[in-house]
Amino acid sequence: MRYEYGLDLASLDAIDMHVHIECSDHGHPSLPSALTEASAKYFKSEDRSPSLDTIAERYREWRMAAVVFTVDATTALGHEPNSIEEIAEGAARNNDVLIPFGSVDPLQGQKSVERAKKLVEEHGVKGFKFHPSLQSFDPSDERFYPLYEAIQALGVPALFHTGQNGMGAGLPGGYGIKLAYSNPLLLDAVAADFPELQVIMAHPSVPWQEEANSIATHKANVWIDLSGWSPKYFPESLVKASNRMLQDKVLFGTDYPLITPQKWLGDFEQQSFTDQVRPKILKENAVRLLGLDGTRA
Repeated sequence: MRYEYGLDLASLDAIDMHVHIECSDHGHPSLPSALTEASAKYFKSEDRSPSLDTIAERYREWRMAAVVFTVDATTALGHEPNSIEEIAEGAARNNDVLIPFGSVDPLQGQKSVERAKKLVEEHGVKGFKFHPSLQSFDPSDERFYPLYEAIQALGVPALFHTGQNGMGAGLPGGYGIKLAYSNPLLLDAVAADFPELQVIMAHPSVPWQEEANSIATHKANVWIDLSGWSPKYFPESLVKASNRMLQDKVLFGTDYPLITPQKWLGDFEQQSFTDQVRPKILKENAVRLLGLDGTRA
């Protein structure tokens, strides 16, 4: 079953651009148990691995759509991800509220390029999720350019984890995960060399928020999603930029199930985002980015 959009935009209050599917329908975990346990402790999350259909039911009840994905870090972790094809199929049967993004392992070279094409053309995924630290790759390295070229040609966005990392937090050596790969400056060259590729920098990019603000201001094809942090902890510069020059380029995201929409939105209401900007963040910018209104960013 190939995914096609089935969203009724008028019935949705928000589009969450960042939701993880942590466990397959058959119980296969997306990550090694040590990483799952450490991230649950870091985020103090309780309901750590709801099923895809459960997530769909909840987002339907919450009048939200959700971009759902996993991360393929097969080479770096020696652990098979849960099935992207299964996620796309699950999103297809819940296409009123779910939007599937794919994931490929950049370290697999040409295989990742062919897989990206197949995931879009045969399964209908609407973007790709990368986690440079978890996948252990420098996104600015030109050996990954064939992959970006393919994704650009497919006309879907690429979402990159940036900034601080909950994965491996508190473990010896951080489980070998290197934070430097998630410096948003590494995405500047990608955005410059692939101007038609829509690049989403996931999360407030602490400790590199000024760099992220600068890149998103400078590059028309760069966006920021606000997931992974409660809004009460957002850097002041990010809030100010969101109210001004980045108001059309910031996106609502939670990192669910690590952070619930209710917690995120409750704290969002208490922050100094303007009434003009709030609906853009929660829904309008995502509609434009994903072409849900018939146009493309």
